[in-house]
Amino acid sequence: MTLALDWSDTSSIGYPTLFLGVLIGSIVPVVPTGALVGAAAAVAMTTPHLSLPLVLLVATLGAMLGDTATFAVARLGSTAAVRWLARGQRPERLVSVRERFTRRGWQLVVIGRLVPAGRIPVLLAAGAVEYPWRRLVPATLAACVLWAVAYALLGVLSGGIFDSPVVATLLAAVLVLLVTVVLNLVARWRRGRTKVDS
Repeated sequence: MTLALDWSDTSSIGYPTLFLGVLIGSIVPVVPTGALVGAAAAVAMTTPHLSLPLVLLVATLGAMLGDTATFAVARLGSTAAVRWLARGQRPERLVSVRERFTRRGWQLVVIGRLVPAGRIPVLLAAGAVEYPWRRLVPATLAACVLWAVAYALLGVLSGGIFDSPVVATLLAAVLVLLVTVVLNLVARWRRGRTKVDS
């Protein structure tokens, strides 16, 4: 038995690449994690090299570990996280954030994971207000499962349209980028409406 990776076997490269890419991208948002999941799902739909259930499992685990690491940094260094969160804010703002997490922390964690650029601020805020681990872990697990399924569906869709793994992967990446752009535009529009109403 050898410990070396078999570089000719796509699955021996694909799963670790997916896991590490999602893990790193969940901590430092430089890797397009949604595109990775969509591409892996597209490959799973068009080749026998990857399994869709395993793609979902690996993506969920990578996202979960990354999100809990991000939360842990804020939770363990909560004084610095509170200072970061409160910069330029009135003191009552932090009280408001704490109350929101008390009332609907589960929803905030799930929505933060699904909305582009929402995850890290939500996790940092949760850590800063010392949101309990016993509530964060199940909320994060649910959020990561929903996130992995949503982006994998884009890959499944592209894999169902095209038999070529290359074309399906490219289409999955394009679909993920389009969904991200649309979600960002909707979030910006809602923020604009909130300012107008207030």
